[in-house]
Amino acid sequence: MLLRGSGTAGPWGWLTLLLVACAARASEITFELPDNAKQCFYEEIVQGTKCTLEFQVITGGHYDVDCRLEDPGGAVLYKEMKKQYDSFTFTASRNGTYKFCFSNEFSTFTHKTVYFDFQVGEDPPLFPSENRVTALTQMESACVSIHEALKSVIDYQTHFRLREAQGRSRAEDLNSRVAYWSIGEAVVLLVVSIGQVFLLKSFFSDKRTTTIHVGS
Repeated sequence: MLLRGSGTAGPWGWLTLLLVACAARASEITFELPDNAKQCFYEEIVQGTKCTLEFQVITGGHYDVDCRLEDPGGAVLYKEMKKQYDSFTFTASRNGTYKFCFSNEFSTFTHKTVYFDFQVGEDPPLFPSENRVTALTQMESACVSIHEALKSVIDYQTHFRLREAQGRSRAEDLNSRVAYWSIGEAVVLLVVSIGQVFLLKSFFSDKRTTTIHVGS
């Protein structure tokens, strides 16, 4: 799969491009999407090919992002705003370069971590049917079943890893908020305690002077 990234990611754009370059032959990529940024990817697709785009926001803000998919003519095939995750399947209606973009331009200070899986076409059969005059043997049928089961296991593992990463991010964020709240409560309690000490001390301090007249 040939993927090329472009967008308005600023200094983070080079990191995203590096991730894309390292995973140029892979269909699954996890990348950083900074605040007020947009990142696009491109794919050459042949007419009639069935494709599936699946994405999920792992960390950042409200875990949402804008997604847009266009065909070579610029027609919008898919467009969603502030989605946490989604999946879209389509069949290419023409040859050319298809473009899909992820945008975090609505966020002013929160960057996101986005995962997407872009599948183009279907996996070739484990045992091609060309030049075969007999049906699959029992061993070959068992291999096909195991192969399909392993692909399902890989998909489940990927989704579980994403959920674990998202849950860890939420837990760390909650832990930080609890820590800051505890520190704030401790400071308020200290200030109130010191104030009570000085207030009680002012009640028992007698600053009045008593004059005694002694008569002769």
